[in-house]
Amino acid sequence: MKVSNRFTLARALFAPVFYVLFNLPVWLHSDILGIISACIMIPLLAVFELTDYWDGHYARKYNEVSDFGKIFDPFADVILNLTVFICAVSAGYMPMVLFVLILYREFTQSFLRMSALKKGVAIAARKGGKLKTVFYIISGFFFLTLESFIRFHFSFIPEFVSSVIIAVLRWSTLTLFIVCVFLSWGSFIDYIKSFYSLIKDGE
Repeated sequence: MKVSNRFTLARALFAPVFYVLFNLPVWLHSDILGIISACIMIPLLAVFELTDYWDGHYARKYNEVSDFGKIFDPFADVILNLTVFICAVSAGYMPMVLFVLILYREFTQSFLRMSALKKGVAIAARKGGKLKTVFYIISGFFFLTLESFIRFHFSFIPEFVSSVIIAVLRWSTLTLFIVCVFLSWGSFIDYIKSFYSLIKDGE
């Protein structure tokens, strides 16, 4: 397997690991595991999100840019980011309606990519799609910061201050999730406009 695709594969395989890491303290009702997970979730996610840069870097460095990589890379992005969003929904930070809207967008985008691939065209990520992914990642880190703050149980912080911090993080995270929905559908419309001929020819 090419070096660049190995980084992409690592990102996709980390998704179920992250899901277990996030939920294990909840499943086992363990405050200790909650603190441990709060210490490692953000650093681990940051490392695996960086593989999105590394796979592109090595693909260009070793001339490994391929149609497979153009499809595999956004697939891995979606798998990991949707997993983070599923955790946000289960924790009560992301309304289900926002997740469903993003899920529908990603499934429809995948259908568009497969339709284009049948015609020999590999749809690479466009600027709008990349911006959408950046906000997916940012909102994910805001959500994890909020959840980690709660799991740490900082007893030395006055309750009022703690409540204010949680409220600010909660509303900031929700706002970012809403922005993600608009960016995801905005970028999808851009894809439709750019590749409309492929859809039209397939009718």
